[in-house]
Amino acid sequence: MSTPGTPAVPQPVAGAAAIRVRALHKSFGRNEVLKGIDFHVDQGQVVCVIGPSGSGKSTLLRCVNRLEEPDSGQIIVEGIDICDPETDLDAVRARIGMVFQQFNLFPHMTVLQNLVVAQRKVLKRSKAEAVETARANLAKVGLAEKEKAFPGHLSGGQQQRVAIARALSMNPDMMLFDEPTSALDPELVGDVLDVMKTLASEGMTMMVVTHEMGFAREVGDKLVFMDGGVIVEEGDPVEVLANPRHERTQAFLSKVL
Repeated sequence: MSTPGTPAVPQPVAGAAAIRVRALHKSFGRNEVLKGIDFHVDQGQVVCVIGPSGSGKSTLLRCVNRLEEPDSGQIIVEGIDICDPETDLDAVRARIGMVFQQFNLFPHMTVLQNLVVAQRKVLKRSKAEAVETARANLAKVGLAEKEKAFPGHLSGGQQQRVAIARALSMNPDMMLFDEPTSALDPELVGDVLDVMKTLASEGMTMMVVTHEMGFAREVGDKLVFMDGGVIVEEGDPVEVLANPRHERTQAFLSKVL
């Protein structure tokens, strides 16, 4: 039973979309970055979001778990309106893994400690269970032998794979990736994308802001092209990349493909 005055832990609604965004607006000062976004990600879907810098991609992603506060609109995660002040936002966030451009690892902690700390503090797991979960996820991303290393001794690609393992250790229902390979040297990108492909093959719901068109074509279930704070075009990745309908999509893809 919840304590009086505290929000009850919300439960996912069976059959609901993983993420549903309705009429979402977000401005920074006079700059309107999101101009009425309607968007959804179904359970088990991999949705890739592409577009030029400043198009609103990362802001949309960050609004999905309220790292950015929307000005208006609805964000519904597994049937739960996370803009409702009655919603226990932390409880919903615990089911959403997030991987950023920068790895955001604690430099003074070992790789294993980076994976254990949030499990202990947020999920209240025993040390033994947290360590077991951490080691399983390090093995999943191919870094079991690096558990005693410090982040500064790892390559950028290894650090990003640790960040993915850390997110997975919280047992999320879905994963959000904000340009996870953009800070990496080109030769390190493949290892990170391989981990993401494995997650997709296992049925993980994923929303990925990316410039990796090959990944979007091969792994994505839906491709969304954003420009100027709106969704210009969306559809099957192979179809959108091969035969974009909108001239803005055509112009963008002509420069990146």
